[in-house]
Amino acid sequence: MSEPTTVISAQPVVLPAPDRGEDLQVRVCAPAAGSGLPVVVFSHGFGWSMNGYAPLADHWAAAGFVVLLPTHLDSRTLAVPQEDPRTPDIWRIRIQDLVRVIDELDTLVAAVPGLAGRVDRGRVAVAGHSWGAQTAGALLGARVLDAEGVPGEDLSDPRVQAGVLLAATGLGDDLVPFAEEHFPFMRPSFATMTTPALVVAGDRDQSHLSTRGPDWFTDPYVHSPGDKSLLTVFGGEHSLGGVSGHDVAETTDASPARVALVQRLTTAYLRSALHQEDTAWKEAVTALEGESDPLGSVRSKQR
Repeated sequence: MSEPTTVISAQPVVLPAPDRGEDLQVRVCAPAAGSGLPVVVFSHGFGWSMNGYAPLADHWAAAGFVVLLPTHLDSRTLAVPQEDPRTPDIWRIRIQDLVRVIDELDTLVAAVPGLAGRVDRGRVAVAGHSWGAQTAGALLGARVLDAEGVPGEDLSDPRVQAGVLLAATGLGDDLVPFAEEHFPFMRPSFATMTTPALVVAGDRDQSHLSTRGPDWFTDPYVHSPGDKSLLTVFGGEHSLGGVSGHDVAETTDASPARVALVQRLTTAYLRSALHQEDTAWKEAVTALEGESDPLGSVRSKQR
């Protein structure tokens, strides 16, 4: 991990999607060497694209993962107008994008020279930031409540073994009126989100969509069953130090040290979640707890 690792990347790899209105563009990142590589499917935040989140994607790839980053319809690069008839369903289409990526894993791998035969299709995780975390959460078992509080359909995917949810929005009971009116999909239920996951939240992340404070972003951990862990990033705002990119405009809490913390802990979690015999997560938590001035803390719970 301390030595530079060559990462290869291919983009755009285009997956035909006639039912979507736009073919799905995907970026594939992977280490140049190694075999038995597990897969991480990453969902970007609102407005971003496959070109974002290099601090995470490149780091995970260098650590031995194949990282797949689709570009969702809300990306600024696609310029889908607000009045587009697909707009109310983009949250559903986002979930379908992740499923399509997993469905077409062989196609994506084949598009990267030298990657074929090096991927472990049986080890798949999903991850996401902000709206992307809600998108990824659906494949872990989270569901959306309707106006009467009835859970919508189960969109979980049995092929997904673990998840990493960064700055995931909390319960819909705490939305401001504007969000209640315009974002009906932001009424998640985590009661059936049973797949193991790491939730990452900044203790200074104050959303303008919620009436609550930063603890709102811990809801996916607090209200979900099963094996879950919560990494609280001290001083972290919504960008968690800059996970979406170095020096990007949206980053209000730029901190290479916080980004390094998120990189280190998420990598360790993914390794151990996808390889049960791996002790990287336990070692990373122990190391964090032993620091004299830690940048975060970890809580965990089990079934």
